Amino acid sequence: MEKQNKLLRAGFGLFSLSVSFLLVFYAVNVIYGSDASYWLRNFAYVAGGYGLANTYILSWAWRNGAKWTVTANMVIGVCLFGVVLVDLYREGFSGGMQLAGLLGLAFVLAINWYAIKVLCQTADK
Repeated sequence: MEKQNKLLRAGFGLFSLSVSFLLVFYAVNVIYGSDASYWLRNFAYVAGGYGLANTYILSWAWRNGAKWTVTANMVIGVCLFGVVLVDLYREGFSGGMQLAGLLGLAFVLAINWYAIKVLCQTADK
């Protein structure tokens, strides 16, 4: 059973790290691209900031199991989700694909939060 817990812990950690890498990669491509609008560049800064902060928080949770990492991850996740919601509202929410993207983002952010929580719980044992 211990081997399964280690595998689950590593899987959650790798998923969260890969999401962070993809968000930072997206941000760098948008910021250094010449075709991005002002609002898209601002969103790229927010997404890149979330990716970097999540990597830092994930590192602390993995090494120390500090309890503050769960709350910090939830705060930055809610902030990113809020920025996306405000941007969708500003641009005019048209349903369909935007709703699917919003639900996908919520799912990924929830998995990242759960990954941090699992890492902190296993550090207690």
